[in-house]
Amino acid sequence: MTDQAPLAQPGTGGKPTSASRTTLSHIMTATDTNLYGTGHGGVIMKLVDDAAGAVAGRHSGGPAVTASMDEMVFLLPVRLGDLVHVHAQVNWTGRTSMEIGVRVMAERWNESTPAQQVGTAYLVFTAIDAEGRPRPVPAVLPETARDERRFQEAQIRRTHRLARRRAIKELRERRMASGLDL
Repeated sequence: MTDQAPLAQPGTGGKPTSASRTTLSHIMTATDTNLYGTGHGGVIMKLVDDAAGAVAGRHSGGPAVTASMDEMVFLLPVRLGDLVHVHAQVNWTGRTSMEIGVRVMAERWNESTPAQQVGTAYLVFTAIDAEGRPRPVPAVLPETARDERRFQEAQIRRTHRLARRRAIKELRERRMASGLDL
């Protein structure tokens, strides 16, 4: 199967990956950089959260909030003057939550060289109603072999997230039962 082969079937009650995919672009200015003259990690993380939030809101059809950031990997530094492109898409959906995958690319604003991947991140968003309670989200329908791979990888990350949360809760309960301070 090629990466362009359609997998989503129309009329199956979900939304295709492409329906909410988005790109946010930003030029790194002096106020975005650290003392080394490279992009401040917090600025990059905010761009990642902004792009992921837009995707989550689009996919869920309303407000969605960041529940967790599973992973943020900085691969290369972003330099002053770089044009940063933050590409985000829904990888996986549960009943009320969504995993958003983000790829961060950077290119020199004044050169015609190709953009380089400088970071990746995975965030979990929860859709909320007007009272701030979780609300259902439509299923994501992978459209390509790449989307299907991302969906399967997201399921693995979810399994690990839940197992880690369970293990920590059990450890805390054992410590409390033993009279140990947390």
